[in-house]
Amino acid sequence: MEVIGKTGNASASSPRPSVVNIGALFTINSVIGRAAKPAIEAAVDDVNSDSSILQGTKLNLTILDTNCSGFIGTMEALQLVENDVVAAIGPQSSGIAHVISHVVNELHVPLLSFGATDPTLSALQYPYFLRTTQSDYFQMLAIADLVAYFGWREVIAIFVDDDYGRNGISALGDALAKKRCKISYKAAFTPGAPKSAINDLLVGVNLMESRVYVVHVNPDSGLQIFAVAHSLGMMSKGYVWIATDWLPSLLDSVDPLDIDTMNLLQGVVALRHYTPDTDMKKRFLSKWNGLKNKDTRGPAGFNSYALYAYDSVWLAARALDAFFNEGGNVSFSDDPKLHDRNGSSLHLSLLRVFDGGQQYLQRLLRMNFTGLSGQIQFDQDKNLAHPAYDVINIGGTGSRRIGYWSNHSGLSIVPPETLYGKPSNTSTSNQHLYTTIWPGENPDIPRGWVFPNNGKPLRIAVPNRASYKEFVAKDKNPPGVRGYCIDVFEAAINLLPYPVPRTYMLYGDGKRNPVYNELVNAVSQNDYDAAVGDVTIVTNRTRIVDFTQPYMESGLVVVAAVKEEKSSPWAFLKPFTVQMWCVTGAFFLFVGAVVWILEHRINHEFRGPPSQQLITIFWFSFSTMFFSHRENTASTLGRMVLIIWLFVVLIINSSYTASLTSILTVQQLTSRIEGIDSLISSTEPIGVQDGSFTWNYLVEELNIAESRLVKLKNQDEYFSALKRGPTAGGVAAIVDELPYIELFLSNTDCAFRTVGQEFTKSGWGFAFQKDSPLAVDLSTAILQLSENGDLQKIHNKWLTHAECSMQINEVDENRLSLSSFWGLFLICGFACFIALTIFFCRVLCQYRKFAQDDGEVREVEEIQRARPRRSLCSFKDLIDFADRKEEEIKEMLRRKGSDSKRQASPSRGTFTCIEEEDFQFSFFHC
Repeated sequence: MEVIGKTGNASASSPRPSVVNIGALFTINSVIGRAAKPAIEAAVDDVNSDSSILQGTKLNLTILDTNCSGFIGTMEALQLVENDVVAAIGPQSSGIAHVISHVVNELHVPLLSFGATDPTLSALQYPYFLRTTQSDYFQMLAIADLVAYFGWREVIAIFVDDDYGRNGISALGDALAKKRCKISYKAAFTPGAPKSAINDLLVGVNLMESRVYVVHVNPDSGLQIFAVAHSLGMMSKGYVWIATDWLPSLLDSVDPLDIDTMNLLQGVVALRHYTPDTDMKKRFLSKWNGLKNKDTRGPAGFNSYALYAYDSVWLAARALDAFFNEGGNVSFSDDPKLHDRNGSSLHLSLLRVFDGGQQYLQRLLRMNFTGLSGQIQFDQDKNLAHPAYDVINIGGTGSRRIGYWSNHSGLSIVPPETLYGKPSNTSTSNQHLYTTIWPGENPDIPRGWVFPNNGKPLRIAVPNRASYKEFVAKDKNPPGVRGYCIDVFEAAINLLPYPVPRTYMLYGDGKRNPVYNELVNAVSQNDYDAAVGDVTIVTNRTRIVDFTQPYMESGLVVVAAVKEEKSSPWAFLKPFTVQMWCVTGAFFLFVGAVVWILEHRINHEFRGPPSQQLITIFWFSFSTMFFSHRENTASTLGRMVLIIWLFVVLIINSSYTASLTSILTVQQLTSRIEGIDSLISSTEPIGVQDGSFTWNYLVEELNIAESRLVKLKNQDEYFSALKRGPTAGGVAAIVDELPYIELFLSNTDCAFRTVGQEFTKSGWGFAFQKDSPLAVDLSTAILQLSENGDLQKIHNKWLTHAECSMQINEVDENRLSLSSFWGLFLICGFACFIALTIFFCRVLCQYRKFAQDDGEVREVEEIQRARPRRSLCSFKDLIDFADRKEEEIKEMLRRKGSDSKRQASPSRGTFTCIEEEDFQFSFFHC
């Protein structure tokens, strides 16, 4: 059966009813309810008085009180829908909203909640629930951004144990995880808990490590948290209190503010719903004091929930107007699922389904208008668009805004609406807030954690080593351990600005070294709080624990037995590489040839038969090595080349002498093992330190068979295994970390040496449980120890040892190569090139002048008849010309100049010079 709403009428000509029922359901006598009731009533009056909306249809409002009870709220909701309401405004309680949502789902009545902020209400399970305020999902994102902005890693959540509190804190945990932070402890209390229960809760919280508290409670009872915290001294310097929007809502509702209340809240940071300062909002605030709540005395307390409640009514009215414009009718039908059992007095049959509920819901979701709280528009998750909050800091007799938060830009000191037109930017560098005053009137950002004040000192595991006890060992005197690592840790602890109660606990039996991977695992599993000792920082360990800054450099090296190398009869060739020898010899011959060319025409010592000249070139070239050449250089170019070459020879001689001296005088040691590569390719046994990560590294990373590895427990076994060698049951080499090897070589009087290079790079650090803030502070302290020299002093105290050459002397590494001298050879070669270029240009000029003078003697016609056309000049003639003495050439040029007008036959030689063109010159015979 279909019926029309009780108070309305409908006809074909006038589909709009004269009256439409809407309901409101919330706790009237509450911080939120006292603000919402007058706002809802004012909104209904404004809608009914506005002729532009609903066009003659009036809203009939029914308000019911849930009295903060889920049961009463359910009963009131059933009573409300009996009135055939098309929409319900409220409730403010998330717990009640969960229950009522099942009712409205069945009856297709949209539920517009201005105060239920539980993020889980946005689930698909509640299609008719529509939140007209901001979801706590965004509020928790804002708190996570605050925690990350101030550099804290852990927080303690204090919340009321109901749907509102639990689900909000769950959203906070997810938001913090995105920032690599976490909730270290969840402190829940029951709704309406007595002061004694809250006192016990905060006493337990105060014994914990974190000093950052996030308070997510109801506004009506939230101040009791701060009253107890103040009495426990938890509102002093070093504490951080962050409150959700409940606190600003409470403070905004109280006018004037109570001084005693404000004294409880000094330094608290809170979030308040951000609503733009529009003219519409200002007009509403100006008439607020004229609104009287009939159930309370005096003016109602205003807060942001009043704006959301007002907008909820207008949302319902605007959507209803659009619903009517689309032809919708307000009609209700009986639900066949609801019928009264025999003897039942619940009257379930009176509950009817709103036939147009689905169409009306879609209109609500598509609405887009500007209300008192800002833009009213829903996204695909049914959340209001552009969520934003004010970040306020309470101090003095009021509060001040230190910034804003929005999901568009994160933390900012600029109002959100000015940033919506710009690209979204939530990067760390773009986050800004004004200065915050923390509890205790502290302007400095609190550290956010302390050592737990619960009588439990830090449990520090120390490896009980059987060897290399200089690094860490058991001690009879307090604190029970000693060594280099312990002194570094104690020195770093002493630099911290706070005390660190600690107790050292030995790990291992002392008969053999403990397995360090198991030690690190024990820290990650909370068996210990930290591990202090010679713990190497490797990749697998960093996945389960946090390490401090390395305080000792380390890396794997290979140590092997060595023997002295006997001197070779060919040792004089070792200073230079083969390439260097070849290039040096070639340059000796090249320079000798260049000097011969430059000196041949003017220096009689460089003339003679071909065999004598060839011997002169070789003799002159190599005699310059000892600066014993007896030939004098006469030309300027030859002297220039020789000076540069002698400088090169001086450098080469000095380098050769120094290198050869080193090779012949320094003890040369050799080993069959050249490094890790030759060790991998062999099949000989390899020694590793017992308990070290080296075993896993060699097997897993270098694929060395486990059968080749031999565990060695102490330095005596190191020495014995290397002395015996692989043929006598020992090892070919030992692979271990550099600090151990340095100590081992020193204690054995340098009887062994490292071979090859250090093939891994790592370091030693102190291991802490994941996200331990102490790891960060100790890293800073270790850097300070390194900078002020204390770290080196501790090293000298424990690890002073006799100096010995760590590696064997590699002859190849001491040989001089061409790379060290190519600059000298380049300079010398360039000088030779310049000198030869100048020399040949001079010869060609002389030859051209000589040929031109000789051509004037011959008749062109006679020469043309005597010989055919040829090239410009004969190469043989040019060589013959260049071979002559400089004095003869000058004399002939002088004589030819004086006899240029006479035709005469030359007395010696014949040179043929024929022009490329049609001119030819005759022969000159000398």
